[in-house]
Amino acid sequence: MEEKNPIQVADRLFHTLELLSSRGEMGLIEISSELSLHKSTVHRLLNSLIFLGYARQREDGEYQATYKILDLANQLASNIDAVNVVRPYLRELARKTQETVHFVELDGVEAFYVDKVESYANSIQMVSRIGSRIPLYCTAVGKAMLACMSGGEVADIWENSHIVARTSKTITNFEHFLEELDAVKNQGYALDNEENEAGVRCIAVSLRDYLGKVRYALSISVPSARMDQERVRELARCAIEIQKRIQREVRL
Repeated sequence: MEEKNPIQVADRLFHTLELLSSRGEMGLIEISSELSLHKSTVHRLLNSLIFLGYARQREDGEYQATYKILDLANQLASNIDAVNVVRPYLRELARKTQETVHFVELDGVEAFYVDKVESYANSIQMVSRIGSRIPLYCTAVGKAMLACMSGGEVADIWENSHIVARTSKTITNFEHFLEELDAVKNQGYALDNEENEAGVRCIAVSLRDYLGKVRYALSISVPSARMDQERVRELARCAIEIQKRIQREVRL
């Protein structure tokens, strides 16, 4: 049975905030249509968000989210010990490889970016954003974590994921996917071969928390044009080396 928020007004308030955050400036009628709510209801929700400082109304009458939500996200990130202890390693890895490095945390059938160190050694920048979410089944970080789970856990995540071909290389067959996870176990790292985003390949390794449970992963993202097999092997060595150091030197 589908779960419902026990406080309906809170559900509507956060949906309104999420809509404004994802869409930018919007008018009252447009917001009402998107949320399937009466204009008077949406007007009250917007006024509440404005009062709390999470939204504002522009001179042209349209509404937009403020940066207060970003402040909350930054405060949350600053209080997550894992981010603080791993960041120096991410910076070192980005500096050594001259590529963009990501740090993600497992959340159900997805992972979300909790930190990112951008490489400015090249002109191509990654579109990923801290706080955004990605599926497990078609990403290197996802496969790195899934390879450490039991068969039952993998099957459950697969069944509860919305499996779609995000690119022509996305694995959508479960048996093929299990073979891919076997390869990850054998080689010690996962590879996203343009399965989530065309033109981008990623190398990833998993990280266990202090209880020994796989909860995090880090990845190196590279434009596929300069990611041949020799480069894959080189970056995999770097990722595995950092993985071992993190697990040996810090507590997540």
